[in-house]
Amino acid sequence: MKTFTIENETNNITLHSLAKEAEAVPDSERFSNEGALAKLATGWPAARLVEIWNSLPGETPVRKFKDRATAVTRIWKAIQNLGEGAPAAEEVALVTEGVFASELLERTPVPEQEASETTRPEEVISPSTEPAVAAPVAPQTPDVDPGVAPAGNRATRAKKSPVAAAAKDAGAPREGSKTSQVIAMLKREGGVTLEEIMTAMSWQKHTTRAMLSAGGSLTKNHGLVVTSEKVGDHRKYSIKT
Repeated sequence: MKTFTIENETNNITLHSLAKEAEAVPDSERFSNEGALAKLATGWPAARLVEIWNSLPGETPVRKFKDRATAVTRIWKAIQNLGEGAPAAEEVALVTEGVFASELLERTPVPEQEASETTRPEEVISPSTEPAVAAPVAPQTPDVDPGVAPAGNRATRAKKSPVAAAAKDAGAPREGSKTSQVIAMLKREGGVTLEEIMTAMSWQKHTTRAMLSAGGSLTKNHGLVVTSEKVGDHRKYSIKT
């Protein structure tokens, strides 16, 4: 029987093929079916369910769920593929031609804010020799609020990049936590390999990859961008300070 563990500190969910493996994970709760997950969730705040969903790789982040039952059902369905599938498929999800997903994110150009209406070149009026003719101005409709600008004249705001949005809400992890330990390993000179993190944290590969990915908790919760490079036969991951 498949057994899942969810760590209370990081919300990382791990699939175990043996119950003994699940019991060995410290500071975690265990469940093996949707009903058991729902029972655990009754003692969690709604915000934690949102955090768990948003930390799952490949899922679209949400602000809130309609109700607790909906959250449990969606989380249960999403974690059914944990630990399954060929390794090559896992690589395609996070690495393209040796480039880590977060590096691709950094290269994505962010659209600059459009110029204001007063500086648009196409709106500059060329000099004319003909006398100017005042255009008639229609009286303002009484039911229009003068304080609200017409929709056509509103300035278009530039979209924020995912990294900028994450950095705005970033917070420092608790000192001594697993997250802070992983960050320290990523910041050390020369970086760290995936296997070194897995060994130090007793995590499985998919859990470690999810944390380091562009949609993982390091980016969403702490505004950090993880980069990677091939060094010899190993790939090193790091956070530039």
